[in-house]
Amino acid sequence: MSWFTRLRQGLAKALNDEMQKPSPEELRKEIATASLSGIRNVWHGSVASSLTPDRLASILQNAADGDADDYLTLAEEMEERDLHYASVLGTRKRAITGLAVSVEGADESTQSQRLKDEIKGLIQSPAFRDACDDLIDALGKGYSVVEIGWDTTQQPWTPRNHEDDGKTVPAYQWRDPRFFQFDKVTGRQLLMKDDSSPDGIPLPPYKFIIHYPRLKSGIPIRGGLARLAATAYMCKAFNLADWLAFAEVFGMPIRVGKYGKDAKEDDIRTLINAVANIGTDAAAVIPESMMIEFVKASASTTDLFERLATWLDFQVSKAVLGNTSTADATPGQLGGQEEKEAVREDILRSDVQQLQNTLNEYLVKPYIDLN
Repeated sequence: MSWFTRLRQGLAKALNDEMQKPSPEELRKEIATASLSGIRNVWHGSVASSLTPDRLASILQNAADGDADDYLTLAEEMEERDLHYASVLGTRKRAITGLAVSVEGADESTQSQRLKDEIKGLIQSPAFRDACDDLIDALGKGYSVVEIGWDTTQQPWTPRNHEDDGKTVPAYQWRDPRFFQFDKVTGRQLLMKDDSSPDGIPLPPYKFIIHYPRLKSGIPIRGGLARLAATAYMCKAFNLADWLAFAEVFGMPIRVGKYGKDAKEDDIRTLINAVANIGTDAAAVIPESMMIEFVKASASTTDLFERLATWLDFQVSKAVLGNTSTADATPGQLGGQEEKEAVREDILRSDVQQLQNTLNEYLVKPYIDLN
């Protein structure tokens, strides 16, 4: 290949890249905004309240087929309703964000060191740490999107809070994953929902940080931890409901009143009132000829619900943390590892590497390209 051909191809590529860059005005304004009446609406009804095996199967299948709104709502509600799932998922998230962030230059040249210092300034912003927290929301749902608000009114162009059309645009803003959908062909290209197109519209370059945690091979929407834990969540919800109903009936011993064959109607009424009131008053007065017997539930029956709930929690811990030692330690005892080692080390390394790749691809490289 001649030098002229290489030059022509290089110029063509540079021109194409330049044409794809958004304008300064487009970089400044918000794009994936919510609306009350449009397709990007933040208000969604509950899914977990009416969850059944058939309903859950339908939700998971619809998500795999491209309609993930109910699944994403369920994933959010699981974090709100299940104390154990919220705890172990939060532990895995904080294990990532609790680490110090460092920047390495490509080489020892002056240019690389200058860029290194600029990127260090970029990540020292408190807003950057918040953006990282929002990006790892992808662990549960399969993906997470943060929109960048570039301030192009001064050099260098950088993500920072700024004014646009009289409105404050945040440096980084988490976007509801239900505002997006995957393409119908590959299930991998994320598109923004828009009233003008039922199939969604492409995301403009340089405006979004998109994190896909690779927890398993396959399309991203099938890779979230919520999909893995959903069945255990549903079973535990049924178990807890039955446990509470059981406790309501058998939490206090059953009170059986006994009266003799010579008891009169007034005596029987006295005994009935005594049996009814003894549960709240813890005291009753009855004739000497009558008696009240307390019948307790079998210990094996009461333990069944707790054993099932504990077993389900163990499975969720193994799925999220890779172990059960710290999260499921016996009350009053320490776990088998220190708290900082609650997440299995190989899982933590993988999570951090994937987030690092995302930030380099969607934040560091755009910052350098734009400036």
